[in-house]
Amino acid sequence: MANMRMILRVLLNALALYIADYFLDGIVLSGVLPAFVGGLVLGVINAIIRPVLIVLTFPVTLITLGLFIFVVNAVCFGLAAALVPGFHVAGFWSALGGALIVSVVSWILSGAVKDRHGDRRVVSSGRL
Repeated sequence: MANMRMILRVLLNALALYIADYFLDGIVLSGVLPAFVGGLVLGVINAIIRPVLIVLTFPVTLITLGLFIFVVNAVCFGLAAALVPGFHVAGFWSALGGALIVSVVSWILSGAVKDRHGDRRVVSSGRL
């Protein structure tokens, strides 16, 4: 089941990358394979590198009232593009816009395909 969730997450990230590519001129995907690899790399970066960056930049994030998280997200997005052939980001503003679009689209798509049995808000009996 965990493998299926990981595959679904990569597919959702790939779709979100395609949507970002469609809306932003500064993001270029040269095909389906770079989108899938980009989704996988972006997921790994968000799972491993992003938490480290958030901890290291916590003082700056605190001073900017959380706005520096957008810069961290853009750096992670740009790093993913730098590691994947066929996935190109023109600059910081394109990376920032791409990170925002991918975050919002992934959030919406994850909510749309959420398994009802995995939803903790569902109560199986009337007793608490």
